[in-house]
Amino acid sequence: MMIAGWVAALLAMAASTPLAAADPAPFELSGPALRIMVTRGDQTLPIGQVPSLSEGDRLAIRADLPQDQGARFILVAAFLRGATNPPPKDWVQFAETWKKKAKDRELELTVPKGARQMVLFLVPDTGGAEGTLSDAVRGKPGEFVRATQDLNQASLDRSRLDSFMAAIQAQENTHPEYLRTLAPVLARSLSMKLNEDCLSKVIEMQAACLLDNRESLVLTDVHSSSMAETLTGAPTDLALQLSATREAGYGYYSPYIGVARDIARIFGAFSNPEFDYLPTLSVRQGDAMHLLLNAAPSFQKPKSVMVVAMPAIEADSPPRLRSGAQGPVCAVRPDAVLPVEGAPLIYSTAYARDMKLAFRTASGGTIDVPVTPRADRGGYVLAANSGQFRTLQGSVRAHLHGKWGFNRFDGPDFTVQLPDEKGWSIEGDKPSLVVGRDNAVRLNGGAPACVESVTLRAPGGQAQSLGWKVTDNDSITVTLPLTERRAGPLELAVKYLGVAEPSILALRSYAEPSRLDGLTIHAGDRTATLAGQRLDQVDSVALGDLLLRPDGLTREGKSDRLMLKAIEGQALEPGRAMTAEVSLRDGRQVDLSVKVDAPRPQIRLLGKTIVARPPGDEGKALILPPDTLLPDDGYMSFSVAVDGDVRLSPADVIEVATTDGGDMVRLTAGKALQMEGPHVLVARLDPSAFGPALFGPLQMRLLHNGEASDWQPLVTLARLPRVDAVTCATAAEGCTISGRDLFLIEAVGATATLDDAATVAHGYTGAVLKAPLPTAGKLYLRLRDAPGDVVMLPAG
Repeated sequence: MMIAGWVAALLAMAASTPLAAADPAPFELSGPALRIMVTRGDQTLPIGQVPSLSEGDRLAIRADLPQDQGARFILVAAFLRGATNPPPKDWVQFAETWKKKAKDRELELTVPKGARQMVLFLVPDTGGAEGTLSDAVRGKPGEFVRATQDLNQASLDRSRLDSFMAAIQAQENTHPEYLRTLAPVLARSLSMKLNEDCLSKVIEMQAACLLDNRESLVLTDVHSSSMAETLTGAPTDLALQLSATREAGYGYYSPYIGVARDIARIFGAFSNPEFDYLPTLSVRQGDAMHLLLNAAPSFQKPKSVMVVAMPAIEADSPPRLRSGAQGPVCAVRPDAVLPVEGAPLIYSTAYARDMKLAFRTASGGTIDVPVTPRADRGGYVLAANSGQFRTLQGSVRAHLHGKWGFNRFDGPDFTVQLPDEKGWSIEGDKPSLVVGRDNAVRLNGGAPACVESVTLRAPGGQAQSLGWKVTDNDSITVTLPLTERRAGPLELAVKYLGVAEPSILALRSYAEPSRLDGLTIHAGDRTATLAGQRLDQVDSVALGDLLLRPDGLTREGKSDRLMLKAIEGQALEPGRAMTAEVSLRDGRQVDLSVKVDAPRPQIRLLGKTIVARPPGDEGKALILPPDTLLPDDGYMSFSVAVDGDVRLSPADVIEVATTDGGDMVRLTAGKALQMEGPHVLVARLDPSAFGPALFGPLQMRLLHNGEASDWQPLVTLARLPRVDAVTCATAAEGCTISGRDLFLIEAVGATATLDDAATVAHGYTGAVLKAPLPTAGKLYLRLRDAPGDVVMLPAG
């Protein structure tokens, strides 16, 4: 109820007070300065390095006023112990800044036990000012508690704003073209609002745009906010949230822009005709607290009392820095940075001091290297000329540490790397690099973050610079562009930063490897079929002790079929699972899983009958060998038997083809193929039913359940010439053969051995041939389709 009522009251005040409708005046007027030193134990620090005070701290405070200061000020220090517990009278101390003696014009104070806040005042000298101010502090301590918190918060916010502005303006004066990359880093480091639209403007307008409405640039920083919230807790937090809403008139950002209005409300309740309270922001540099005012002080009644907030009296609460490193950090890089997140105040204040990076050596010791915070870099950088850590090599764990005020301050750990002498190696087995495409290679080394360059070179060619990516603490990934390169040896050079000689890796690129889809081999066979693509690269296949070599490559659709023939080794047993070692011509070897199939069906020719059609009335009949020659105008019946346990079926097929791999015919169930029983087939082959290209030696095989038997010789199909007449005269004149298609005759002689035979020229188109005179009334012919057979032609 208390919180709800207080918030309601503030909202009502925001709606009714004319001041609430106007933007608060910025703190741009320079006021006087205070010099403050804080001693804790045996250590003394300037106020700029003290984030919070502690009970028992000793303070030395004096006003830093010009020698010709006309108005006299009383320096007042008041300790507070919460909003509802007025402080004792002796907790309010006074010093007359114009006195000559130091003990009279300065304050020497000890933070009393139980104190939680401290506030300073610069009061124009007026009779009774001490009593009036003491009564105000003790009468309404909660108002000053709240004022102290808000002014502390605003001073911390102001320090971040000043740091941001100074960096932007410095960059504008030196290299404004880099603002596009610098501004986002600064904004992240200092928790500032970044107007990204400014970075799309012309270079000359970027800085002014980035600093426009600067009071609204400051975003809430969780750590500095928590430092300011000491006693009131949730109500203070709600008030800060309220001041960051449109209803309260301040926009959406930091309570910094609402401090003047909040303090005006707080102090307005107990201002009197003598004094008016004027809030100040403090800019802490060394032992100086420079005061900034948002209104000109008045030296007439009501005179202005400048209110100065001191750090809260509480246990130090250092920020929890987080590492922002995405991987290892190379310590020898000139631009090396230890990225940290979580504490904008490390950049805008001197609270974090004596920061060092402790390198852990192999012997268990440490090497401390000073580091400097850089908001424009987003972290800490190693101090210049700090080279004692360069004796280390490889990956080293390093710890960020220092002081936060009077206490130790520990930051995150980092993996820091320095070049070593071990060089680089390829992870795992040497990769199979294929030309015609990009190839990714993973390289292992001691300090990936310190790689300066990676270059690729072919023998006799120019070096090509490559990009790389650090993949973890000991490796990088490099993509080799081999799209337009030829297969062959390559050199990859990896160079460390600061190391003269690179590490050279010898590689080799290859043509696109064969794609192996499968190897088919049957038990008992000494041949096999390899399916895939680019099988012309296959040199040999080892399957157990069976060594096979290529024996013909064919193409079926989009796949290659490579016939293999065994040159050594024994045939395999069925059902055996094996691994075939396929050797390519460029030296690579590919493994392929194989299962030996069951034996293929095998057939035997049982018998055949050749029937020649009788010649016409005018033609002369040729006498053919009875079993080996099938005339193209005849037909043949033949029978085959299958061996083993194979049982034939009507779905079986007999294929008949020429021995040179030419035309083929398929004899299927019906008139062309009949089953005698489960083991015998009877087939009829009629050449007239097939194309004119089917001639010469023929072979056959059985197709049974998708498997083919070996080819078996069947018969020779011969095209016969038409001989109309044979006329013989004397031995000197010989005989004359007349007819047509005589070009089908290769030679004609008087004896069966065709001694001294007359040959017929290729492409002969005549209708008459001369032949020697026969001795037994017969001429002998050798046909072009059957050069191994002799055909007889009666001469009478």
